[in-house]
Amino acid sequence: MRRFTFATTALTTLMLSACDKDSMATGTPLAQGAQAVALLRTPDGADVGRATATEVTGGLRVTLDVRGLAPGTHGAHVHTVGHCDAPDFSTAGAHWNPLGAKHGSMNQQGPHMGDLPNLVLGANGHGTVGIVVPGATMAGLLDGDGSAIVIHDKPDDLVTDASGNSGARIACGVFGAN
Repeated sequence: MRRFTFATTALTTLMLSACDKDSMATGTPLAQGAQAVALLRTPDGADVGRATATEVTGGLRVTLDVRGLAPGTHGAHVHTVGHCDAPDFSTAGAHWNPLGAKHGSMNQQGPHMGDLPNLVLGANGHGTVGIVVPGATMAGLLDGDGSAIVIHDKPDDLVTDASGNSGARIACGVFGAN
């Protein structure tokens, strides 16, 4: 009986520690925390999904839910300016980089705060990705000129400055307070 109690206690502790790690990976939403949403559109104005930024413990959780784009792997980044003028979305500016880091999560001097994981779209053109951006704030995201989320036509190589060789900008959305 004593071994059973010890084993049950050890298993419960292990499960709770796994939950804590999962909570850290996804970020615990802050009470009264703000949220911002960006509706993603292609250059011709087609709705292809949304991005959501949520204040969480230690930063912002950014999630993308995309549909209707070409299947495959696409770079995804938060850009410094809240404008998405077609056809090339260049008005969104460079990647959000308030700390002056280099591009890419695999770059020893990176990443930018705007560097997100690659978005993988299935054969049906649908995919999701989420990440907690440590140290990011809603005030920084929604500063005087706002910010945008951009989807690129190629994968991000996660290292090459300034944009990971991720190609053309094929979808864009402006973050707005929700």
